[in-house]
Amino acid sequence: MIFYTKHITSRFNYIVQTLFGNHVSITDNAESFIKSDLQRINYSENKITDNEIWICPYGLLLENEIKEQTVHVFEWNKLPVFFKTNGQIPFDFFSASFYLLTRYEEYLPHKKDMYGRYAHENSLAFKHHFLHLPIINIWLQKIIQQYSLKHTQHNVFTYQPTYDIDIAFNYKHHTFFRNFGGLIKDVLKANVPSIKERILVCTNKKQDPFDVYDFLHSLHNQFNLQPIYFFLLAFNRKGYDKNLNPHGVAMQQLIKYHSTKYPTSVAIHPSWQSGDDENILKQEIYLLENIKQYAVTSSRQHYIRMSFPITYRLLIKYGIKHDYSMGYGSINGFRASYTLPFAWYDLEKETITSLTIHPFCYMEANSFFEQKYSVSQAAEELQKYYNIVKQVKGKLITIFHNHFITEQPQWIEWRKMYQQFLEKNFSVKK
Repeated sequence: MIFYTKHITSRFNYIVQTLFGNHVSITDNAESFIKSDLQRINYSENKITDNEIWICPYGLLLENEIKEQTVHVFEWNKLPVFFKTNGQIPFDFFSASFYLLTRYEEYLPHKKDMYGRYAHENSLAFKHHFLHLPIINIWLQKIIQQYSLKHTQHNVFTYQPTYDIDIAFNYKHHTFFRNFGGLIKDVLKANVPSIKERILVCTNKKQDPFDVYDFLHSLHNQFNLQPIYFFLLAFNRKGYDKNLNPHGVAMQQLIKYHSTKYPTSVAIHPSWQSGDDENILKQEIYLLENIKQYAVTSSRQHYIRMSFPITYRLLIKYGIKHDYSMGYGSINGFRASYTLPFAWYDLEKETITSLTIHPFCYMEANSFFEQKYSVSQAAEELQKYYNIVKQVKGKLITIFHNHFITEQPQWIEWRKMYQQFLEKNFSVKK
């Protein structure tokens, strides 16, 4: 496949390589383009040959600044599109994809949510009702099918279960004072089930309810899945960071156990506090490396707390090569409108970076806390994301928390929902 453009820019190189792979040819020589026997995509103001796909530039990929863009959404092949032009395809597919994928709009002045994050209500995808779609993948699939393109960059659906371990155990391994304080609160609230459960766990007569690790391991073995566990290792327990002491024996043994079972699948979950202090981020990464005894290269921000480009630059600085934070902590959907791993493009520096982004589209906490879904509604939502990602041969990444899939009465149905989702979609059919 060969691409012609009058001006080969960093932005154009990036989006072509992301969507079509590194083994394509890009030229600014019209004569070479015309003579080529490869499939031809012409990205210029005028049509060159009869045997080509012509996409007329909108202009975004020629710029080297970040500024407000005029975006009018219209319909093409029953799909929402924008950046209208006069090409054979009536919108600048490359500029529109670049705008969404780089999170261009998040570099512009915007409203924050209650946690100080980019509010999903600001996004073009939410405003125009396509947040639930990996629209870039769908556009690409439609173009490939319509013009019979030979595109083999990624043609297999994959699934990656991931877990955020914010609170490793509910009662066990916590300090006496914390458990005693919790017991007093339960007594004052007359929470009899919690009182009984706490006493039984603390006297070793019952397994801690948050200890669902063997259950998860059995699921992974049954369905041949390779999970990733993100461990929160805040040194100080305060605010949104409520984990166990990361220097304690119990926490370190849990991490070592998972490191042995899944050697490349134990990752850092940078604390809320690390978002305010670079040294804390460094300490947490180094601590996990000392426990694992090998490099930490993957991360996901606690509470999905991040801002462009600061967060990603810091992760790169401390050796992170894969980040799993691309999604919202306030609603499910496709934050970057894409469902495959992609290299992060630093818009301010106009450069492709070494950081690979792995977007997620479903987190059970969003379904429950933010969207107020029942278990059955959440199950339906999760299945819809599975179906659409499979349809475009993408990568489905889900987030569950260990404290959401316990056998406690308030969570047992969520546990069953997750298990049933796996059984329905990943059981080996004989």
